Amino acid sequence: MKRLLLFSFLLSASGFSQKVELDSLLKNSPAILGKTEYLDSPFLVSGRRLYMVGHQNGSFPEIGWHIPGEMGGIWDHPIKLFDGFQAEITTSGHSIALDDASEFTNFPVASRQVFNFSEEQLKVERWQFVADTSEALLINFTIQNTSDQPQKIGLHFSIFSDLRPTWLGERTNMEDGKDVAAIQHGKVLFKDSLNSWFAMIASDQKAVKTTKIPTKYKGKGVGIKMDYEWEIPAKTTKNIQFYLSGSNVSERELQQNYRRFRQNLFQEIESKISKFEHLGELSRLQIPDKNLQTAFEWLKYNSEWLVQTVPGLGTGMTAGIPDYPWYFGVDSEYALRGYMAVGQEETVLQTISLLDSVSSAVNANGRIIHEMSTNGAVFNRGNINETPQFSTLIWEIYKWNGNEAFLKKYFPTIEKGLDWLLSENDKNGNLFPDGFGMMEIHGLDSEMIDVAVYTQQGFEDAAKIAEKLGNSDKQKAYSEIARKLKTRINDRFWSEEFQSYADFIGTDEQALKLTEDAIIRADTLNKPWSVKELKNTRDYLLKNPSATARPFVLHHNWVVNTPMEMGIADPGKARMALETAVSYTNPFGVFVTGIDRDESSETGNGSFKGSKSFSYTGAVMTLPTGVQAIAENNYGNPDRALEYLQKMTRSFSYAFPGSIYEVSPDYGMITQAWTIYSYAIPIIQQFFGIDPMASEKEIHLRPLMPKAWPKASLENVKIGDNELSVFYSEENEVMNLKIIQTQENWKVIFHLPEKFSNLSIGNELQAIPPDREFVLTGKEILLKAE
Repeated sequence: MKRLLLFSFLLSASGFSQKVELDSLLKNSPAILGKTEYLDSPFLVSGRRLYMVGHQNGSFPEIGWHIPGEMGGIWDHPIKLFDGFQAEITTSGHSIALDDASEFTNFPVASRQVFNFSEEQLKVERWQFVADTSEALLINFTIQNTSDQPQKIGLHFSIFSDLRPTWLGERTNMEDGKDVAAIQHGKVLFKDSLNSWFAMIASDQKAVKTTKIPTKYKGKGVGIKMDYEWEIPAKTTKNIQFYLSGSNVSERELQQNYRRFRQNLFQEIESKISKFEHLGELSRLQIPDKNLQTAFEWLKYNSEWLVQTVPGLGTGMTAGIPDYPWYFGVDSEYALRGYMAVGQEETVLQTISLLDSVSSAVNANGRIIHEMSTNGAVFNRGNINETPQFSTLIWEIYKWNGNEAFLKKYFPTIEKGLDWLLSENDKNGNLFPDGFGMMEIHGLDSEMIDVAVYTQQGFEDAAKIAEKLGNSDKQKAYSEIARKLKTRINDRFWSEEFQSYADFIGTDEQALKLTEDAIIRADTLNKPWSVKELKNTRDYLLKNPSATARPFVLHHNWVVNTPMEMGIADPGKARMALETAVSYTNPFGVFVTGIDRDESSETGNGSFKGSKSFSYTGAVMTLPTGVQAIAENNYGNPDRALEYLQKMTRSFSYAFPGSIYEVSPDYGMITQAWTIYSYAIPIIQQFFGIDPMASEKEIHLRPLMPKAWPKASLENVKIGDNELSVFYSEENEVMNLKIIQTQENWKVIFHLPEKFSNLSIGNELQAIPPDREFVLTGKEILLKAE
């Protein structure tokens, strides 16, 4: 009791609360109504400091596997605040739980549940809004009496604290204590008894009674119940707001968070709406396929949902929610290229800075970390592919921002990392580093195809960086390694028998062990064709042994397509490999592990059937599918690339409205960062052909549009201090382009596609130069090709 008396949280509720009507404020915002069959599945509403995960029906079950049962609720990293809350309506002597919503609607900045009680002649709406950059959350209930008579209504709101550390908290001495609660003047303050971790809830109305109740969740939290009673006149509504806030620093900071949120609630909402409207306007796409267009728009919102700021650590893009709400090397190395293309540069720079600083602190040798929790604990110091991919990321971002200081800042990390890559991980000196890449399959850690490919690209991009910085010795050395690697990948990883690049190069002993494991996997999953193929491979190896390492195609993992993703595959081999890859797809995209495919894959389009414990076995994901779209475009196949984008889009809003699940169509993370890579690169950099070089104030334009898009536009693409818009149309083999840029002195270098023999700029017919390049300037440029 004495401990509770120390809580001095004495704020007056009068005079500074702002009433807001979210339905009115959001009437012009994009909105997507969820499916009734997925009401009992997760949703997310987030800000940069705080986010909430519950179920669309209004409940808060214990979900997640990283911290078992704890990944839902309300998080304020590096701590959790609440497991969830529940509400009940009482009328005419009985209670109705608000945990079976008839509707769920998602907005970029908020969400809403609707509960219809026709027998009681009541309708309840529950809204939730999370502040953009402060640790606060609004819950709003609107109770409508639809009858012709006044009704006495009670609302019973219960909330359950769980002030506990994030994943790996034990590594940074974050010991979870039992929560205690203090009820003071209509507000409730929660504190972890061992730490300065605080949470608070208050309402804009005085409760009839506030009582402590047992928590219904596992853990060391406590429960509070707040009771309200009203008489609601006929055909009118009653509105009540709850304000939640948190702090892992002090009670004083908690009070400041709470007071600021209540005083500025209207401005908080308006500001966040405006921010997301701006995100939607950047790289704005207009195409005939409205489903794909909408998915692309919402992926820009998804990308912002995943940005988290942790004081003392930094701000960065997190990988996915609910189970990966922390920072990753490789996820960022894919996703940030997409973030940059859709204009979210601030997040790109913040995330790169965070990754570099932590990697330097933990590794000090240029190795890029793989996974770090929001308490700063690094779980995996880095898979092999992440270090060369950092080099490619830095070069690609530089092409967009043109900032030489940016290159200078990160080139030392790249130099050290590439040296570590080959000096410590290439025992036989063949330039193929050994170790895990994207496929974290036990035993699959010899010379991996994706590691080899990303190493080649990393050295190639490092050479370009060295050249920009005037380091000719490094430029020559890196270029020579990249040249050798490109040749060796095409020679040594290619399997003529399988018409594919190999999963890995290894010994017969390694391959036989992996084959036996793969046979068990395929048999367990009832994939008879895979079992047959793998047994044939095993028999071949036993009859035709090799004393030296050689390439193997065992799993048909998606990474065999990375030579085409990076554009280093020989064209003839690329054509065969791209055709082979088609066999390892279903209607939603590309299988992570090809041997998981079965005969029903081509027609199956239902829910993902995963194992009882969380597993990616049998998964189709957006990253492999996006890689395949990029690969097809690299070899001149935009129509096939579009097919892969359409496959991914079948998962859009399938379960969580406005989002695409990590595993298609409805498994794993409910929103995943690297999906923006899978859309932005094929659409912006390949279909529209935008290839920037901001340092030279140049934009190369190489349109490669699919036939299904005879008319398309992409507006407000940020490149340095310029913004570019491209309006495209093609009919009867005549292409028209209107190019608008905000900086008229920038050069647009247009590359005339081979299929056209004439080009007019304005109304003037041009002579076609041998390189088919045209250097254009001005704020508005009109082109006609035929």
